[in-house]
Amino acid sequence: MPPGNANWLPRENLLTADEFRRLINIAVQGLGVLDVRFTGGEPLMNKDAIHIIAATGAMDHPPNMALTTNGLTLARHAADLKAAGITRLNVSLDTLDPARFARITGSNRLDDVLNGLSAAKAVGFEPVKIDTVLLRGINDDEAVSLTRWAITHGYQLRFIEQMPLGPKDFWHRDEMVTADEILAMLGKQFDLTPEPASQRGAAPAETWIVAGVDPPGGATATVGVIGSVTRPFCEACNRTRLTADGHIRNCLFAETETDIRTPLRAGADDSTIAQIWADAMWSKLPGHKIDDDTFVQPSRTMSAIGG
Repeated sequence: MPPGNANWLPRENLLTADEFRRLINIAVQGLGVLDVRFTGGEPLMNKDAIHIIAATGAMDHPPNMALTTNGLTLARHAADLKAAGITRLNVSLDTLDPARFARITGSNRLDDVLNGLSAAKAVGFEPVKIDTVLLRGINDDEAVSLTRWAITHGYQLRFIEQMPLGPKDFWHRDEMVTADEILAMLGKQFDLTPEPASQRGAAPAETWIVAGVDPPGGATATVGVIGSVTRPFCEACNRTRLTADGHIRNCLFAETETDIRTPLRAGADDSTIAQIWADAMWSKLPGHKIDDDTFVQPSRTMSAIGG
């Protein structure tokens, strides 16, 4: 989150539960979307989240459904999410140190996240993935310990390069811990074998098999690295984003958005909305241009875009 108070959107600007359900249905039934991920900000702050997820799971030929969460209320919601049809969970966790957790997140709730992870496994989520961003001088010495901890607890850890999606002037390329640096740190402690690129598909993570650490149940130990900046996967990206206030983003780093809430509320039929959505995606640029002098950081931060 940006420092200070968040700028809350007026409630009338937010999509209602019925509007979310209709737009998800258009994406799945009309545009061929096969996977739906509920993200944020924090998706479980939406009081209708479970109902929206359940309605998505109840449609004809439902999509695969995943959820990304900060884990603070996951212990309370894990069973309901499982019953609603979520099959994959990603939980954000950048450190196992309580003081560092408070510095990074602004809260002293590390135990809530750890309890949420345990609750997710207890109700049968498999795998439970952990998303970690290493910050230079703050938690970049935890790459090895986080990997060992995650594997021995049966979680799948994914390191993500820090991206220029925070407050303005917060991100600097030379301060980012790169994918190569992460792999170098891990390689000093573990034998890493890359999984075949053919298994990656459109998934953002490059995955390595980790030797010498035993996960529970005899599973294969893996660790992933998402090099969004230094190892971009733009040409394989097949993602479209629907924001909480009803805009389509065809790229995480897009400078513009397509308003779909206005025609929705003006009475547009499903085919018209589907065409607006498709047109927005066909205008997607071939890459994020972070390394280009013309790159402009999006005006919305990650907390408002959705991962």
